[in-house]
Amino acid sequence: MDRKLVFSSLLQYVQGALVENGRLVEYYLEYDVQDRLMNNIYKGRVENILPGMNAAFVDIGLTKNAFLFLADLPDENSAQGLRRGDALLVQVVKEAEGTKGPRVTTRITLPGRYLVLLPSQGGIGISRQIPQEKERARLKALAEELKPEGMGLIVRTMAQGADREELQDDLEALLQEWSRISRKFQSRGSGPLLYRDHDLVYRILRDLYNPPDTKLVVDSEPLQRRVEKELQDLGLNSGVVELYQGKLQIFTYLGLDKDLERARSPRVWLDCGGYLVINQTEALLTIDVNTGKFVGGADLQDTVLTTNLEAAEEIARQLRLRNVGGIVVIDFVHMSQEADRELVLERLAASLGADKTRTKILGFTRLGLVELVRKKAKRPLAEMLEVDCPHCRGTGRVDSHETTALRIAQAVQTAAAEADVEAVLVRCHSAVAAQLIGPGAKHLELLEKGTGKAVFVRGDDALPKGEFELTAGDAALLKEKALPVAPGQRLTVEILEPHAKNGSSGLARLHGYVIECLDCSALVGQKVEVEVVEVYRTSALARPVENRN
Repeated sequence: MDRKLVFSSLLQYVQGALVENGRLVEYYLEYDVQDRLMNNIYKGRVENILPGMNAAFVDIGLTKNAFLFLADLPDENSAQGLRRGDALLVQVVKEAEGTKGPRVTTRITLPGRYLVLLPSQGGIGISRQIPQEKERARLKALAEELKPEGMGLIVRTMAQGADREELQDDLEALLQEWSRISRKFQSRGSGPLLYRDHDLVYRILRDLYNPPDTKLVVDSEPLQRRVEKELQDLGLNSGVVELYQGKLQIFTYLGLDKDLERARSPRVWLDCGGYLVINQTEALLTIDVNTGKFVGGADLQDTVLTTNLEAAEEIARQLRLRNVGGIVVIDFVHMSQEADRELVLERLAASLGADKTRTKILGFTRLGLVELVRKKAKRPLAEMLEVDCPHCRGTGRVDSHETTALRIAQAVQTAAAEADVEAVLVRCHSAVAAQLIGPGAKHLELLEKGTGKAVFVRGDDALPKGEFELTAGDAALLKEKALPVAPGQRLTVEILEPHAKNGSSGLARLHGYVIECLDCSALVGQKVEVEVVEVYRTSALARPVENRN
């Protein structure tokens, strides 16, 4: 497998990417300052206990208190004996979101290169990504020999092939770190923060870099030196850290920006011509598989199976890249044969095998849907790169021009109901203004007749299509404000089309306001300097300016 770790630094942001066989499979983004909370360890103080929620709020020195499930405490007696003001050693397991503070646990974990130290838990765990039973048995035996009394160990994937000395060195470094944290917790003079997790570059190298199989690529000399130093600190043979110096941005050059765009789109095309439709709801993620443009051969069953098998691989890649957690429901193209369904499940499971985040496939439901559950381990890609649209309110859809025009008409009715109002001026996008005015100003006439007041409409393409501004007051003043041009004004316009009734005239528009240009019907598509002759409510009359040499 061709495997790369790519690092890019710009504007104090660091991007990290894991690339397998030329495809982006994991993406990381972090502001290169110390504002990350995940995995930090704090000396917290209990602020409030909520027995009905089996939880407590803990002050860890931030603006918002952290949330702690009492079930995370070492034993039941500790939970029952917990009092307000008690000091607790806690670690952040989930970043703060919106109005919620971070979530913490008392079950501390300290990750190293080969091992994870569990200071307050017992037992031995072996990474599920180590498939060989012989190697698992060897590593488990070594971990049992090295495990400190009263503590636990997890053997990480990177430990494959590591000898006893390498594991012991890793463990000793973790024990020294734990000893330092414990001393600071006992000290009265220490602040809330006892341990800050390493930066993004260090974590990626520690968790993902495998020297024989992984290339390292960076896009700046300072970043190159930084990666080399982090490798030294990890005790790894640095090898070659490739410096990319091309004109294109490194993610563009490697095609990773296209993979990112695919991961942000609800529709993902498959190489065969089929596609996925991915939608995130509050409760779960749904994925619909479609054959799309793929017609296959003469056999429908083979066409469906080919589409579903390719979809299974792409779904595993998208779940990993999008950092999806929670319930996932997949609607594959219907398969009548049980053997085909088993093949698709096997391909899905195999494709998910490279994913370090734990995923459990529950199989097909009675409705023919595949259910799976993926652990919420990292911040979703959508939250990393996007915010809810202020115009569509996060729905992905906005009001139509007709709907917005109706909203404006309702607002005009309300404003015109005031006795001291002579007229109402509406400023909105020109496309909405066209709907509000209507053909031949018919809609505007009906609105004025219904309200008994003058209504002026001014198109402004600087406004979003779903927004508008209303001004109510003196009719003469608002009429002046409503007109975008004045008699005698000269301006350059583009002739868009011939006039439907006056054959010699051409039509131009200024923010939806119609300008009839005399003797311009033969100049469609050209820009012409004209002088405004007459001005009306929804249109103006202009004539070309003669060139005088």
